[in-house]
Amino acid sequence: MPSIYEPKVPSMSVIRQLQNNKKDMEQTRLQTQAMPELKAGEALLRISRLALTTNNVTYAAFGETPHLRYWDFFPTGDADWFHMPAWGFAEVVESTVDGLAKGERFYGFWPIASHLVMQPVRVSERGFYDGAEHRLELTSAYNQYQRISSDDAYRAESENYQMLLRPLFITSFMLADFLDDNAFFGARQILVSSASSKTAYGTAFCLQDNPAVQLIGLTSPGNIDFVQRLGCYRQALGYDQLASLDPSVPTLYVDFSGSASLRQQIHGHFKEALVYDCYAGSAQSHEYSKRDQTLAGPQPQPYFAPYQIKKRNADWGPAEVTRRFNEAQLAFIARVSDAQQPWMQVNEHAGLEAAQALAESLIKGDINPLAGHAVVLD
Repeated sequence: MPSIYEPKVPSMSVIRQLQNNKKDMEQTRLQTQAMPELKAGEALLRISRLALTTNNVTYAAFGETPHLRYWDFFPTGDADWFHMPAWGFAEVVESTVDGLAKGERFYGFWPIASHLVMQPVRVSERGFYDGAEHRLELTSAYNQYQRISSDDAYRAESENYQMLLRPLFITSFMLADFLDDNAFFGARQILVSSASSKTAYGTAFCLQDNPAVQLIGLTSPGNIDFVQRLGCYRQALGYDQLASLDPSVPTLYVDFSGSASLRQQIHGHFKEALVYDCYAGSAQSHEYSKRDQTLAGPQPQPYFAPYQIKKRNADWGPAEVTRRFNEAQLAFIARVSDAQQPWMQVNEHAGLEAAQALAESLIKGDINPLAGHAVVLD
């Protein structure tokens, strides 16, 4: 369906928002709201730049899933429309909150919009949480906003890479840790679908030196060369080459594709040699059923990074979790941005109109694995 554009109005006096239709995510619209007067305990932040990836499509696709509820983070006031959330940076424009100064820059979870009114609580050297009432029952990890001044992993010159990769890489890093923590459920090889996706190869990056398992990337025929060149998979195969794999090898399937037909093929091929099916997210499909009685072998188990983060916070302490993640993230960004053989090329898109076209393209599945997209709203 065609995009819906709103009439032009002066941007300084309004909040502009990109919204998606809940019944047809490809239908988007740009909406305008009057800039509100701040109440006590509120702050107004101007959203500076955002990352848009297939991860955002996953957020949108599972917006009503009970333990995720991505549609609830930034209500639109219209039951038929939702905000597709994105990770990025914003600056304080106005604040009534002690410890939050005008001009301070924060990294976190934002709507695709020009501004956001927030209710900062638990303000500390590290940052703050949004204490808006509607967010209190939502996953805490998405309500936390990090001051760049206290972020040991922040590098001004690599903001695009940080916002593009950090939310994906925390999933990758904790997924790799979850699998290792469970001794790979007895598997000798890990089969990764949508292997060209950033979250998938981030997971492979974390596991590439682990001698316990071999990594095999499954991808579309056009992406085989890209996946092979990454160097973090032992082997790259097209989906139509699945039958070439030895069906007797104990195998762990990490599903980034969300494809029901591929899941059926993998279960049918490995049968009881499939020791675990880990549903880690969807690059293109928006359909996922937790139970499928027709599947041979184990039922798919959804993976949710905050659960492993909570476990490791208890095991190691939050400071050590942060230290390990920062170290791995900096290494990953260095590898991805390597000038001689980059894993990603960043494309910048200026303004909400450009973000609208980009979001529609991503929802349709028009994805170049080498491309990363940054929306600049300054």
